[in-house]
Amino acid sequence: MADVSSAAVGHDAVGEPGESMRGVTGREPIFARDVGLDEGDSLFALPVDSEHKAKQFKLFSASRPHMRAFHLSWLAFFLSFCSAFAAPPLLPVIRDNLDLTKAQIANAGIAAVVGAVVSRLVMGTVCDVVGPRYGTSFLLIATVPCVAAMAAVTDAAGFITCRFFIGFVLATFVSCQYWMSSMFNSRIVGLANGTAAGWGNLGGGAIQLIMPLLFSLITDVIHVPAFTAWRLSFFVPATAQTAMGLLVLLLGQDYPDGQFLDLAKKGVKKVDTPLNVLRTACTNYRTWVFVLTYGYCFGVELTVDNVIAEYFYDRFNLNLNTAGLIAASFGLMNIFSRPSGGILSDVAARWFGMRGRLWNLWVLQTLGGVFCLTLGYMNELWSSVLVMLVFSYFCQAACGATFGIIPFVSHRALGIVSGFTGAGGNVGSAITQAIFFKGAYSTEQGLAWMGVMIMACTLPVAAVYFPQWGSMLTAPSSKPSATEEAYYTGEYSEKEQARDMHSSGLKFAENAKSERGQTVPVSEELPR
Repeated sequence: MADVSSAAVGHDAVGEPGESMRGVTGREPIFARDVGLDEGDSLFALPVDSEHKAKQFKLFSASRPHMRAFHLSWLAFFLSFCSAFAAPPLLPVIRDNLDLTKAQIANAGIAAVVGAVVSRLVMGTVCDVVGPRYGTSFLLIATVPCVAAMAAVTDAAGFITCRFFIGFVLATFVSCQYWMSSMFNSRIVGLANGTAAGWGNLGGGAIQLIMPLLFSLITDVIHVPAFTAWRLSFFVPATAQTAMGLLVLLLGQDYPDGQFLDLAKKGVKKVDTPLNVLRTACTNYRTWVFVLTYGYCFGVELTVDNVIAEYFYDRFNLNLNTAGLIAASFGLMNIFSRPSGGILSDVAARWFGMRGRLWNLWVLQTLGGVFCLTLGYMNELWSSVLVMLVFSYFCQAACGATFGIIPFVSHRALGIVSGFTGAGGNVGSAITQAIFFKGAYSTEQGLAWMGVMIMACTLPVAAVYFPQWGSMLTAPSSKPSATEEAYYTGEYSEKEQARDMHSSGLKFAENAKSERGQTVPVSEELPR
């Protein structure tokens, strides 16, 4: 990536120092992107806005709190994906050992993503109530026994049960996106969210390589029988997950100004009630639109992670390692595909505001559907691989584009909106696998019909309308009340506003004026 810079949105005052700031110089070279510098920003390693969210993204920095949170979040999500999808690349061996039928394998894949539905819904509330650090760390450590238990399964019921509970760990995606949205300015939030989630999703591709290699190492070097070797392989992701949970707990920081509970005790962080936050998320129709659309970008990615290795193994008579390598390439595209979706979202917003972000999402996800449909009709190995890679790019870029929009849907209920959207991905995957990949259709037919479903379920993006910014097809409202301040303070009652519950929303609204696109000159001083 090249270094891209632009002026900040308005004149960002330094504000009062937070409770846990560290004095640093902030002299490191800038990598990737930034949105301008302010005097006094040396209180942090990166220049910050009025909410102390970073306005630069330095990929090769681990400075506290912003970039350290970035690296901890994507690594946690990466290892979560490794654990959740450690079984599919070894399925040809596991199915022979446990005498699994195609329906049982499909049920296990569905169980893996269904398990994450509830945990993702709960994780959103956890982030809103105690912060992302505790949520991430607890979930990583709590699901380790489930990963290790794969070594002891003896039948289909045990295999499906283990995959169900291991799937809970995928809720680290919610804490990952919440954490990034809490740490990075609105002008680069698409980049931060897209890169953290994209690199986390790399786990789904990396594990397609790692597990067959571990299996080969154990069988060929240590000379352990195949039906024992696949079981021993699961102790590696279990150990890595334990270590990551401890690292997040010891090194992570919830917000730029400190830990959630410390800030809440000192009155710096307003503590909301879970019921009010839930009501805010549920009564915003935009939440449900993105629950649906995310089910057919991330949900599709989860589905492909479950079926693609076995598909290439059976359809083209490949060996286990070759099928795993091809399957890995689908997930490994995340190293740049999902981040590029977030970057494209940020770039579109600079020119066209929120309307640009919405168009970006619709185009990327619709093209993903087109190439998924095409993949179902490919009959030759290398043409299938090529189309799969193009399909994976658009599918994963749409995921990044989605979370370039989610932080603006609700400030008060960011955690729950993120959780609901993430859970939508799992629900979409479960529905898709149940309809198309349980035996009623061949896998190639299932892929084709899944492409049609992607295109159909992306259409509701056109219905998303923000009064202050407009929609894909309509301009913003001309009413004087259609402002960022009105939108975000409207999430609070008059009584709550009297208690100053909405103060953080006002700061966010100020920075969210960037979503007007070129209608707001970058030199304009925004009201405080």
